[in-house]
Amino acid sequence: MTVPRHRGLTEQAADAAVDQACKCDDRARRRSERRIKAAGFPRQKSLREFDFEANPNIDPAMIHSLATSDWVRKGLPLCLIGDSGTGKSHLLIALGTEAAMAGHRKTIARYSRVELLCLDELGYMELDRRGAELLFQVITERDERASIAIASNESFSGWTKTFTDPRLCAAIVDRLTYGGNIIETGTVSYRYTQTQAVKSAQQAPS
Repeated sequence: MTVPRHRGLTEQAADAAVDQACKCDDRARRRSERRIKAAGFPRQKSLREFDFEANPNIDPAMIHSLATSDWVRKGLPLCLIGDSGTGKSHLLIALGTEAAMAGHRKTIARYSRVELLCLDELGYMELDRRGAELLFQVITERDERASIAIASNESFSGWTKTFTDPRLCAAIVDRLTYGGNIIETGTVSYRYTQTQAVKSAQQAPS
């Protein structure tokens, strides 16, 4: 005996499943948007917008591997070191955004118990001893437990201008590099190169 197929019910079930999947996707998208907003990024940056061809120092495969946020789950640090205009801040914000989309709480230049703490332009200005000690305390409390990502236009050897106590400076560098990823973005400014290219195009005879 052949049992007739209830095509209408099957289609209804399929429609209901699609509607439910869309509702889940919408909730997940709104949660990601809230986490990104709560992070307080100074501007929006994504990995899709990053021009890897403009900076051959940066390995796209490594960056896309970091975009999985596995390093955040493991509580490992990330250091982006290079001159101004080489893409450090762009990558810091973009990878922070990827971490937010993956469900990690994070913040820019705040402390507390978030999974990822992002510090841009570390080493740009001198900290007094109290400020340096407070930052060291934050880093120590997060050591091997929660991730810190930093961007700096100073090589580690130049951080003594920010952390004037050599022993404290060495301790901070040690904690920010142990077991983590260090990406050197180089010295050629992408912004400067683009500006010069635009000027050359404007000055070229028609």
